[in-house]
Amino acid sequence: MPLPANDKTGKPMFPFPGRLLAFAATASLFLATPAEARGPFGGWELEKDVDAPTYAMAEPASTDLNIDTVVLSCEQGADRRGLQLRLYLSDTGPLAPRHAGRLKDDPRLEIVIDGVSHKADLLFADRFVVVADTAEGVMPLLSDRLVDALQRGRKMELRFDLVEEPAGQAAAVDGTAVVELQAGRGGSAVARIRRCATESHPLVAETPRRVR
Repeated sequence: MPLPANDKTGKPMFPFPGRLLAFAATASLFLATPAEARGPFGGWELEKDVDAPTYAMAEPASTDLNIDTVVLSCEQGADRRGLQLRLYLSDTGPLAPRHAGRLKDDPRLEIVIDGVSHKADLLFADRFVVVADTAEGVMPLLSDRLVDALQRGRKMELRFDLVEEPAGQAAAVDGTAVVELQAGRGGSAVARIRRCATESHPLVAETPRRVR
């Protein structure tokens, strides 16, 4: 199917290295809960009212971008399941600092977990952004190394370079989002979603809905 367009440029989502990526409309499970029901600093909370949760979500402890919720979801690749990190936005997009200038066509991201840097790619859909550092077929996923860090780490900082710099100025971080990884259900939530990736029962996606 055609790639969803980048809301800013009208161009397709940024390709993962060597591939063009398409996202199925039902690939993700996401249910936002009222803020008062979430853990401290928006720590990880598992999908509710199911025996086998397929996603966990967290609200950033702090951010100067239009990120509402970070979702760690179990996704079906071509031959196996894996985990994907998605950033759901608080508005119609695109992902941007609250006082953004002109957005660049080649945005960059650095993930820093407990001081250790991890490189990843940004891929844009209609109302969310996918963060991935590997892929299964055309499905962008998180590597085991990065999932290990999410499960064991204490603080994740997403550092974005989204805005065009003036001519002659070096690229710089212009927005961040911090997630307290051990708040809420902490690493046990990540471990539970990892278990989904090893199970063999059919993975059924539901339509995301928001409750405010």
